[in-house]
Amino acid sequence: MDLGIKGRKAIVCASSKGLGKACAMTLAGDGVHVFINGRNAEVLEATAQEIREKTGSEVTAVACDVTTPEGREKLLAACPDPDILVNNAGGPPTGNFRDWDRDTWIKALDSNMLTQIELIKAVVDGMIERKFGRIVNITSGAVKAPINVLGLSNGARAGLTGFVAGVARTTVQHNVTINNLLPGPFETDRIEQVVAGEAKAKGISEEEARKSRMAANPSGRFGQPEEFGQACGWMCSAGAGYMTGQNILLDGGNFPGVI
Repeated sequence: MDLGIKGRKAIVCASSKGLGKACAMTLAGDGVHVFINGRNAEVLEATAQEIREKTGSEVTAVACDVTTPEGREKLLAACPDPDILVNNAGGPPTGNFRDWDRDTWIKALDSNMLTQIELIKAVVDGMIERKFGRIVNITSGAVKAPINVLGLSNGARAGLTGFVAGVARTTVQHNVTINNLLPGPFETDRIEQVVAGEAKAKGISEEEARKSRMAANPSGRFGQPEEFGQACGWMCSAGAGYMTGQNILLDGGNFPGVI
C-alpha cells in the first residue's frame, strides 16, 4: 500500500529497537527520510544501517536522551521541520505504588507525558503552516485497561491521552492529526519487564507468567513489532487526515470492551 508520504521527513523517538524501530522501518520503506533516536550511539547506528539496507531510504541517527531538554534540542536541530512525529519512550518500572516517591513520579511524567507534549509543541505549528502533519504517540493498552504493577505508566500515559484529546481537535482543520497508538503485549524488551514484574508479584516463574499472559490473550500469542509498525505507518499516511484524537488499540483482542 502506497502511504502517500514518500519524500516526507519523520522523527521517530526511541527507535533503536522494539516498536519504535518497527515504525521507523515501515516509514522508511515508504520513502520517508527518518530521523531515529536512542541513547546508545552504537546500537542506534547499527539500526540506522539496517534500515538503510532494507529500504534504501535516508536515515539519520541522533543519539541523545530525548527526555531531557538538551536531548530534544539536539533531535530538533537535526530535523527542525518534520512532517511526521512518532513519540515513543521506554515505560517506567513496574512495582507497588506504595514504594514510589515524588521523584519517581516526576521521572515517569517526564518520560511518558511531558517529553511528548514538549515535542508536539515544538513541531505542530510548522506542520500547520505547511498544511500537513501526522503525530502518533505510542502509549499503552494500559490506558484503557490499567495494569496494577504499571501504575507509573498508567498515570503518566493517561495524562498524555487527556492532553491529546483536547489539542487534536484544534489542528485537524489544517491537515495535522494527533492520535495515540496503544500496544498490548508485543515481543519486545518491555514485555519481559512486565512478565518479570507479574512473576514476582504472583510468586511464580517468569516462564509461567509468560505462558499465562499469552494464553489469556484471544490471539494466543504476543504481537510482532512489524505488525505495530504497519499500523503506525497507516496512521501517518496521507489518507489518514480525517482521524484525530483517537486511541487505537493493538492488543490481539485482549481488551473486552465494546468501546
